[in-house]
Amino acid sequence: MKTVRDIDLFLLDMDGTIYLGDRLFDCTKPFLETVRSLGKRYVFLTNNSSKDRTAYVEKLGRLGIEAVPDEVFTSGEAATLRLRQTHPGASVAVFGMPTLEREFENAGFRLVEREPDVVLLGFDQRFDYAKMTRLCDLVREGRPYVATHPDFNCPVDGGFIPDIGAVIAYVKASTGREPDEIVGKPYPGIVDAVVAKYGVPKERLCMVGDRLYTDIALGARAGISAALVLSGETSEADAAVSPHKPTWTFRDLGGIRDALLAPAAG
Repeated sequence: MKTVRDIDLFLLDMDGTIYLGDRLFDCTKPFLETVRSLGKRYVFLTNNSSKDRTAYVEKLGRLGIEAVPDEVFTSGEAATLRLRQTHPGASVAVFGMPTLEREFENAGFRLVEREPDVVLLGFDQRFDYAKMTRLCDLVREGRPYVATHPDFNCPVDGGFIPDIGAVIAYVKASTGREPDEIVGKPYPGIVDAVVAKYGVPKERLCMVGDRLYTDIALGARAGISAALVLSGETSEADAAVSPHKPTWTFRDLGGIRDALLAPAAG
């Protein structure tokens, strides 16, 4: 039977998994140190396409975790890798923050406003009515339409602000179309991008997170292992009635560390 000891690369959700708000869980550093000591790897995985890897490295550093950019993987970077696979050499109309635009430029894509080969929707706090109209016009023309992630709301201090899932709903109401592909969790495109970048086969990957409908749902959709941690928003009662079933359930990252260090059966 497969165990966490068979995993080579752990894909780590962040808020609710390694920290909560600005508080690093006590079990996080020992878990990361154990993964490294066993010759395994981890990647901090986020659906947020409005920030680049450097921003997350800086936040992790403020919390006491030394990370390098290659250990952070965003839905924005995943989208560039997916489009390299599905639309190589495409011109792209990017609806997103400047960091996402730079992500695509650095990946070799040509950014255009008119007659793009692909329309790419990311999180964009600069949206106005003119930009929304242009997005709907391009989608209505039938151009390939890709979104970085499906989240309806983005958590901020004091509550939430609308995320691109709300924009996707607006565009569908206006045009009748949904994205041809959504890259981020719980959709499998982000795992395909991880495989392309890190070269680890799916059977050696594990998504670790506290959300059933994104982190754990990704496991089934992408065909990888999924470990639920009960350190965030999900309780044991929630997990018992959820249609999204994890491969393993642990109290927190410390439980995974214990399983990694446990003597092999037999």
